[in-house]
Amino acid sequence: MARRRISQAAGTAALRAVVGGSTDRTERTTAVRFSLEELAARAPGNSVEVRVPPLGVTQCVEGPRHTRGTPPNVVETDADTWLALVTGTLSWSDAVASGAVSASGQRADLSGVLPLFSSAGAG
Repeated sequence: MARRRISQAAGTAALRAVVGGSTDRTERTTAVRFSLEELAARAPGNSVEVRVPPLGVTQCVEGPRHTRGTPPNVVETDADTWLALVTGTLSWSDAVASGAVSASGQRADLSGVLPLFSSAGAG
């Protein structure tokens, strides 16, 4: 399981602030990184790499471990889209269909684990 670097209290507070309209860069970064940690905790594994450049990256989902080169299963999106996905204000299918999320590989469908939080930012 991934080791937590952001406390539940700090992560939840940052997420609530951003959902509430905060544009503070530190809060946004904390919210993204906290939600990536939460994803890794809820869907442990190393078969999918989730990237939210330049703020964070994590590996998740059970399956074959990736160790070198470009991973076969990659999800990439921007911070706004990621936060909308984890809070449920944007569906996985809508994000992929609009091109807001790039998902490649047979395991790169995160619709079964998203959203992580309610839109109010509560766990």
